[in-house]
Amino acid sequence: MEENKKAIIIGAGLVGSLWAVYLSKAGYKVTIYERRKDIRKAEISAGKSINLALSVRGWTALDAVGVGDEIRKIAIPMYGRMMHDLEGKLTYQPYGKEGQAIFSVSRGKINAKMMDIAEEYGNALIHYNHECKRVELDEGKVYLTNTLTGEEFTDQAPVIFAADGAFSAVRYNSMQKLDRFQYSQNYIEDGYRELLLPANVDGSYKMDKNALHIWPRGRFMLIALANEDGSFTCTLFMPHENDEFSFDKLKSKGDVDRFFKTVFPDFYEMMPHVADSWEDHPLSNLAIVRCYPWTKGKVALMGDSAHATVPFYGQGMNAGFEDCRVLNNLMIKHQENWEKVFEEYSLTRKPDGDALQDLSLDNYYVMRDYVADPDFLLRKRIEAKFSELYPNKWLPLYSQVTFSNIPYSVAYKQGQVQNSIMDEVMGFPKIYDYWDSDEVMNFILTRSESFNFDV
Repeated sequence: MEENKKAIIIGAGLVGSLWAVYLSKAGYKVTIYERRKDIRKAEISAGKSINLALSVRGWTALDAVGVGDEIRKIAIPMYGRMMHDLEGKLTYQPYGKEGQAIFSVSRGKINAKMMDIAEEYGNALIHYNHECKRVELDEGKVYLTNTLTGEEFTDQAPVIFAADGAFSAVRYNSMQKLDRFQYSQNYIEDGYRELLLPANVDGSYKMDKNALHIWPRGRFMLIALANEDGSFTCTLFMPHENDEFSFDKLKSKGDVDRFFKTVFPDFYEMMPHVADSWEDHPLSNLAIVRCYPWTKGKVALMGDSAHATVPFYGQGMNAGFEDCRVLNNLMIKHQENWEKVFEEYSLTRKPDGDALQDLSLDNYYVMRDYVADPDFLLRKRIEAKFSELYPNKWLPLYSQVTFSNIPYSVAYKQGQVQNSIMDEVMGFPKIYDYWDSDEVMNFILTRSESFNFDV
């Protein structure tokens, strides 16, 4: 093995594990340093953390190195949203065309599986309980501490990849010290708490397992994604403070009971002991991290360390996996001239990271406020009808993001144009009476000549 075919990855999470496979297939000897212990040796709770939703971008990156089928074994398809209103009435909204689905995966299970894949497919050597203290960016030297023994040592490689998450040690201790390095960390006003809705006594699901369940309540939102064991991982999003039912007001089991009975009565019927489980998982925060550049010297940021976002488009993992595919394509294009690879990666991928963050925030308001709104539902019906008539002229924004590999930045711009067209359509007098007429379809046709859905 050539010395210059050595690579170090900081972080054995989802992105670091997949990138190890890509590097290995290109002939690199990969060493991964992970601060945490090996989660495969601990009991992974189904409700350990927000379930993740795999979509086309993620599958494309996984399948490109032949590991997608390993993940399909633990993935549950969700073909649409199931909306729960205050009266318990259900409304189903398909995600895309018939048969299109996003896939629910337990974060703990997919992380453990990706570590297996890194070792088996990527021949990676993973060192757990090894904390990265800092990196000499131009020299490619990593300063590490074994947290079990206290031993301090260094390792060195021609290329180093920081896939160590939103609060990346590499970014914080090394890149943020650089002159003119741009960095921002913005918390949204809402936090989240997880709940595990158990299976029925016979192990069956309490709700349709092939849908993403949403209880939209304006300032509050509850979502639920199925697990393999019949349970659902549920996540409650709501304000930290300044509301009758904000997190800081729910101080007793009685408060929690009253909140769920008032705001999510049908959920309370399924889980009447919800107050007993209220503190099983910690109250957590949601932040967007933006930074630039993503590379310096021999080091590149990937995944959340470069573009951490909020989870409302279900694209955080998919974007990280897409980073791997994009970097690999650049590695091939520039024949492993890493200086050129890093330069183009930082320049071309950054706008997509920014666009995803904007999309994620926008979709929070869609999920929380609009999915139960009659005007919003009519917009979606009109879009679906036009897209069916002219599939090459209109791909709804959600489908561009979720069911294609169109760059996020392109999808975001096209989505803004589509939104303005639909604003015009919704301004038509009596649109509810003739929304599917030739007049409406022809109007949209005259406005939809500039889109590019073949990127």
